[in-house]
Amino acid sequence: MNYNSNPGRKKEAAPLEAAFNELLKAYRLEDKFKEKQLISSWGEIVGKTISDRTTAVFIREKKLFVKLSSGPVKKELMLNRSKVLLLIEDKVGKGVVEDLICL
Repeated sequence: MNYNSNPGRKKEAAPLEAAFNELLKAYRLEDKFKEKQLISSWGEIVGKTISDRTTAVFIREKKLFVKLSSGPVKKELMLNRSKVLLLIEDKVGKGVVEDLICL
């Protein structure tokens, strides 16, 4: 009698990144992971000046909400919205956020 204790287990070794991506797909957590990755790398994406004046960053319904403490920085960010969205797309991939809203 052959007893296989783990029928879903693969025989060959996989690189850690590939295994992690498969795990995210299996549990349908890819979008949430990319959202968290975007939030944690916000300072890297926009730079120190904007990052220092950012008080909150969150995502709801594919919209990125950014709360800023400086009016001029908020205005500048709104004027460069498309460029920031392209930088976000380059960093975490397409489809994570569709719009940028400054508060």
